[in-house]
Amino acid sequence: MNLFRTKSVGSETTENSSLKRCLNAFDLTLLGVGAIIGAGVFVLTGIAAATKAGPAICISYIIAGCASMFAALSYAELATAIGGCGSAYNYSYVVFGEIIAWVIGWDLLLEYALSVSTVAIGWSGYVNDALESLNIHLPLMFLRNPFEGGIVNLPAVLIILCLASLLCIGVKQTARFNAIIVFIKLLTIALFIGFAINNVNTANWHVFFPFGFSGVMQGAALVFFAYIGFDALSTAAEETINPQRNIPIGIISSVILCTTIYIVVSALLTGIVPYTTLNVKSPVADAMLHIGYPVVAGFISAGAIAGLTTVMLVMYYGLTRVCYAISRDGLLPPLFAKTNPKTQTPIVIILLSGIVIAAIAGFVPIGQAAELVNIGTLSAFILVCGGVIVLRYKQPNLPRPFRLPWNPVIPGLGVLFCAYLIINLAPITLWFFLFWMIVGLVVYFSYSLKHSILHKMHQ
Repeated sequence: MNLFRTKSVGSETTENSSLKRCLNAFDLTLLGVGAIIGAGVFVLTGIAAATKAGPAICISYIIAGCASMFAALSYAELATAIGGCGSAYNYSYVVFGEIIAWVIGWDLLLEYALSVSTVAIGWSGYVNDALESLNIHLPLMFLRNPFEGGIVNLPAVLIILCLASLLCIGVKQTARFNAIIVFIKLLTIALFIGFAINNVNTANWHVFFPFGFSGVMQGAALVFFAYIGFDALSTAAEETINPQRNIPIGIISSVILCTTIYIVVSALLTGIVPYTTLNVKSPVADAMLHIGYPVVAGFISAGAIAGLTTVMLVMYYGLTRVCYAISRDGLLPPLFAKTNPKTQTPIVIILLSGIVIAAIAGFVPIGQAAELVNIGTLSAFILVCGGVIVLRYKQPNLPRPFRLPWNPVIPGLGVLFCAYLIINLAPITLWFFLFWMIVGLVVYFSYSLKHSILHKMHQ
C-alpha cells in the first residue's frame, strides 16, 4: 500500500478513526488563544525583560512571533493537505518516513508532558497566593515536592486530575469550558491595558537595549515558550468540521491575535515600571500594585489562574491526540488508541498520561523545564517547515486547500528562525534533548519497529 494513503489526507481520516467531528473555526481559534495566552504574558514577560532584553522585550516577542507565524503557515498547509490528529508526527510520517516521524512524535510527548507539568506548578503557586490573600493557609508539605522539603505539590496534582476528567467527558465540552476561561483572561488583559496605558512613563524605556541585541535574541528564545500550543490545534484535525477551512483559520488567527497581545502588554509593562523590578513570579499583577491599583492586581492574579488553566488543558489535549496517532500506527501499544464508544474520546491514554503528568508536577523539581519544552517545539517546527518544502517536490499535484505563498522562502525562514533560537538555548538543554532522542531510538528499535503497521505491511 502507498505510504501516503495510509495516513490522513485532507478531510479523509485514517480508516479506524473513531473520534467525533464537532469543532468549528471559532472553537479552534479559542483553543489556540487558550494554549498561547498564559505563562507567557503573566510570567515570562517580566522575567525575560528583567534578565534578558529589558524594554526591548517587545522586539523579542516580535522575533519569536515571526518564527511562530512562519511555522503556523506551514502547519496550515500540511494540516489541509495531510490532516490527521498527530500534528507534526503525522506530517513527518508522510513526508520523511516512519523513523523521523517517531523521533518527532517522541519529542512531542516530552514537549507536551513537560509543558503541562511546568504550568501546573506555576498554577499551584498562583492559587496558593490567592488563598493566602483570603487568609487560607495550606501546609507547606502539600505545596512542595520531596526535593524541596515537602511531600507533594497537591494543587498541581489535583488540577491535572480535574482536567483529565474534563477531557474524558468529550472534546466539545472541553472546548466550551476553554471558551469561558479564554473570555475571562482576555477581559483581564484588557483591564491591564486600560489602566496601564494612562500610566506609562517613557523614562522607563530610556535604555531600550540594556543587554544588547544578544539579550534580545536570548529573550526571544525564552519567551518562545509563550507561543507553544498553537501546534496542538493541528492535533484536532479529526475532530474538526471541514478541517481544510477551519484548521488554517484557527492556527493563523490565534497566532496573530496572541502576538499582538504580547507586544502590547510587554511594551506597556516595561513602560509603567522599571524593567529591573519585573523579575518576580507575577510581574503584571506586581506592576499594578506598584502604580497603586491593588484591586486590579487582584483581578489580574485571577486572570492568570484562568490563563494557566487553559494552557494546561489544550496542551494536555494535544498530548493525548499525538499519543493516540502514534499508537494507531502500531508504534506504541494499541491500548492507547482505544476510544470510549459513548464519549468518543481516548480515555485510556487520557488517564494514563494524566497520572504521569500529575506525578511529574507533584513530585519532581522541573524548574528548567521551559527551555526543554522550547527545544522540543522548535525541533517540531523545523520539521514542519521543511516538510512543506519537501512535499511540494514529492507530491506537486496533491490538493492543498490552503497553499502557503512564496514557497520555499517562508518555510525556509521558519527553519532558519527556529534553528537560530535553538542555538540561543542553554547547552545543558541541548544535551538533555539529545539524551531523550537516544532513549526514543532505543524504544523504536526494541518495540516500535517490530509492531509497526507499516513494517508489517512490507514483510
